[in-house]
This record gives sequence, C-alpha cells and structure tokens, in this order.
Amino acid sequence: MTPDQILLFLLFAVVFALLVWGRIRFDLVAFAALILAALLGLVPSGQIFSGFGHSAVIIIALVLIVSRGLMNSGAVELVAGKLLSASRSLPGHIGIMAVVGAALSGIINNVAALALLMPLDLEAAKKASRSAGLSLMPLSFATILGGMITLIGTPPNIVIAEYRSDALGSPFSMFDFAPVGLAVAISGIAFVTLIGWRLLPARFRAAPDETGLADGLYSAELKVGKLSKDKEFTVGDLYPVAEEKDITIIGLIRHGRRIRGFARAELIKENDFLLVEGDPKAIEAFMGAAKLDFAGSEQHKGGITGGALNLVEAIVPDGARIVGMSAFKMRLLYGYGVTLLGISREGRRIQNRVRHEQIRAGDVLLLLGRSGRLDTAIQWLGVFPLEGRTTGMIQRNKAWLAIGGFALAITAAVAGFAYLPVALAACVVLYAAAGLVSGTEVYSAVEWKVIVLLGSLIPLGQAFEEAGNAQIIADGILTLTAGAPAWVTLAVLMAVTMTLSDFLNNVATCLIAAPISVQIANSLNVNPDPFLMAVAVAGSCAFLTPIGHKNNTIIMGPGGYRFGDYWRIGLPLEALVLAIGIPAILLFWPL
Repeated sequence: MTPDQILLFLLFAVVFALLVWGRIRFDLVAFAALILAALLGLVPSGQIFSGFGHSAVIIIALVLIVSRGLMNSGAVELVAGKLLSASRSLPGHIGIMAVVGAALSGIINNVAALALLMPLDLEAAKKASRSAGLSLMPLSFATILGGMITLIGTPPNIVIAEYRSDALGSPFSMFDFAPVGLAVAISGIAFVTLIGWRLLPARFRAAPDETGLADGLYSAELKVGKLSKDKEFTVGDLYPVAEEKDITIIGLIRHGRRIRGFARAELIKENDFLLVEGDPKAIEAFMGAAKLDFAGSEQHKGGITGGALNLVEAIVPDGARIVGMSAFKMRLLYGYGVTLLGISREGRRIQNRVRHEQIRAGDVLLLLGRSGRLDTAIQWLGVFPLEGRTTGMIQRNKAWLAIGGFALAITAAVAGFAYLPVALAACVVLYAAAGLVSGTEVYSAVEWKVIVLLGSLIPLGQAFEEAGNAQIIADGILTLTAGAPAWVTLAVLMAVTMTLSDFLNNVATCLIAAPISVQIANSLNVNPDPFLMAVAVAGSCAFLTPIGHKNNTIIMGPGGYRFGDYWRIGLPLEALVLAIGIPAILLFWPL
C-alpha cells in the first residue's frame, strides 16, 4: 500500500473508533478528520469543503424542512388522528401504527414520522394500561423500514442515489427503491406485528405504575366559533373527544359569566367559552378535534401568510410585573398580541375566567402568540420561559395547501420537469410564504449535526476511493468469496454493511460502502446497481443497537429500553431483511 492509502485507513479507523465510542459528537469527529486529511494533503485544497454543496446534503436539509411544514399544517394529523383506540388489541394497534409509520416515512423523513407518531403511541399505551415499550420499538423499526421505499424517505437512499450520479452518470429516481423497499418493509412490518413484540423481555408485560398525578395541567379557556345552524350539541357531546385527547371539561362561560356546575346538558352557543384542563399538547389537539378557537383569535389571524403560533410555558417569579394583576388588566392581548390561554397553579383548578384571574408568584402561564411577540411579552411581564416547553399550534386550515405544494414538487421531480433539489426548494419557499414554517423553523428543522457529518465525509470518501482504498477492501471481499456465485458476494457485502450500520451513523456507512460496492461489481464484470441497492437497504437496517439509527435512540427513554433489548427483535429482523432483500434485489435489479 502507498503512504496515502495507509494514512487514510488509519484515519478512518480512528474515525470509526470514535464514532462507536460515542463520547465525542459525531459531527465534530468527522469535521476534525476532514481538516486533518486536508493538512496531510490527502484531500485536494479545492475539494475540502465541496461536500457541503453536494446535492445529497441539500436534499436532506430540504426534506427535513418540508417535513416540518407538513407537520405544522396538520396534513399528517389527518391520517394519524384516526389511529388511537384503547380497545384495539396490541397486535392490531402495532400493525396499524407500523403501516402508517412506514407510509409516512416514505413521504417525510423517517425521524419526523416517528416524532409525530410516538406521542400517539404513548397516549394509546396509557389508555390501554400497558407498557409503551411493547409498541414503541416495533413502531421505530417500521418507520426505518418505510424510509427505504422512496428516495427521500431516509438519508442512505439519498446518499446512494447521488453517488450513483457521480459514479455512473445518473442518479436513482424517486421510486427506484420502491420494489425492493416494499418487499422488505412488508415482511418486516408483518414480523414486528405478529412476532417481534413478543420477543421483548417479560418486564414490559407488567402493568405500568400509574401512581401519582401528571403535572403541568393547565386550566384554559377555549372559544366556540361559528356553529352550523343545522346541528345543536351540548357540552356533554364533547366529552368523548375530550376523553380521547386526555382533556377534562370543567365548565362553560357565556356572556362573561360562568354557568354553575359542569354545564354538561347546556347547549353550546357561538362565542361561548369552554373551561378545560389538560397539558399544552392535549389542549392544542382538543382544539383541533373540536374545532375550537381561543380568546382574541382574530388578533392572531394573518390569512394565508400568517406565521406559526406557539404555546410557551413560563413561570412567574416573585416580583414579576404581572404578579397581582390579570392579563386583561395588563392588556396583554391588545398591547402585545399574546393570549394568556391557561394557568397552572400547584395542581389546583382556576375557578374564574383565565384572562381575569389575578396572577400569583409560582404560577405557570400558558402563553400563545407568534415568536417575536412572545419574546417581547415575556420580557415585559418579567416571567421566565421553561426550556423545551414550547408547543407549536397546528395550522389546520392550510393542510391542503401543504399537501398540494408537496405533491406538485414530487410530481415535477418524478416527471423530470424540475431537478429534485430545486423542486423541494420551491416547496420550502411556498411553505415559508404561507407561514407554515417560520424563518427560525427553516433552520431549526435541519439536523445540522448530520449536515456537517455528511459534508465532511463526502470529500473524505472521495479521497478514500481515489486513493484505491475502496478497491483494496473490494478485493478482500472478492478473495473471501472466491469461486462463489456473485449473489454470495452481494450477501457478504450486505451483511458487512448492515453490521457497520448498527454501530456507525448510516450516512457514514453508506459513504464508505458505496464505492466498495461499485468496485466489487466492476471486478465481477456485473451490473453495479444491485450492489448499490444492497448498500442502501443494509445501510438503513440498523436494528441491533440504540445508536445505529436516531429513531432507536429517540425511543430508548420513553420506552424504558436497555441497550441489550434491541437485538431481541433486531437480530431476527436483520436476518429476515437479508432473506427477503437479496432475492428481491436480484429479481428487480438483475446482475
């Protein structure tokens, strides 16, 4: 081997070791490796930062922003809201959630799909009095499997598609991954639904401990908007929706006065206010399901270009300007465009109207408004926002706009009318103009650590390939499988890639395995596409550990999983992927 080849092998060995160790952020590891490679002359000066302008990086960033816009519009909620039923059997629940999770992962990024469905799954587990650990891991694995169906479903597919463009002259298209991805996803979903969850440890079958009351419950006022003249309904008619969304209806206000008791039999009229109790996410979900509004809603409307509204939780310290005052007296709505939606006071219910309630030190306020106005109002009131306790208000009136814009972008890309990054960028511009994503969300939606990782590893991967290191590894695999049919070599490549993906970031795995796969195909004088497809499938299938895929990491805490729990479902699932994936690849992408 040449000195450059030795240095690159050593550099990648150190990078892999640090990524597996996990004590240093993976983006810093990759960026530091890129700079070191540049200083050693392993990466030409003109290519050092070329990865950050690579189309794969741009596509991944745009997909994440579009996913946020679709979630903010309530477009995904149109489907997801139909899933919850405490009476449904566990296999039935897992099957439905898995199918919807996989379908969503093909449309939006699989991390975004899990982020949307996980709260629904946790709520279903709570209502069914069972451990969420029985269903969260199957849901996570289903979203990973579903991401393999389309180009934009998961970063490995984007990486492989763009590598094919660089190596062979044209990328994989949007649905080139679908035949193999569907075969693997369908078999995988059937496995986790019927068998997989049964392999989890026995501790998940014990009834969860539900002692104690949930904290963070707010007393809130919700306004009744325009009603249909053909239909009348009472407060009691809303109880099933309230129970489904984990909300308690505690009263009704009419003409500024509260009706005695719970007013269950009272007919609801336009401009009434419902008094409810629940956490911020439950309140927001109940508002959408019952088609309710909030006090001063006309102050917040901005038509199609109206920006996103947020619910912020803020604690009132002693000495704050609002102590001893009410939101109405301080003209919070009309002076600052911010609504006091709810108050949480040491677990006690607020009996008066929320806007007229005298605020005390120690109260937690639920404030609603646009980001800039919220910041100004919070500073003026002298309250402290709670870190990580912001809930976005879904703009359900823009759901079809979001769906139409996204469908148009994908259609234009598939039909060849627009380059995929350009089509997605146009969709992002539409979402920003419509207020579906704010200027802040355009940046916060992007997983910048993944962007830095990918932008750093692309030039390193190119240097690795150009120096001949990929050919050395390819020759090793060919030597190992000498005399065997080409599909055996394909299976070995797939198994090696899958094992690496269990411990490394899947983007990093694919960037290294892609050039190796092409070198192997060239050496065997066969079509490189099945080998690239094998890397895409195997790179996505990280089921043995909580660190191989972000979805597995996300569910670890809420599901109560341990490191050793993942392989119980993951090992047979990876064997199933190999058993189904290899014949499917050979069928749809012949050697």
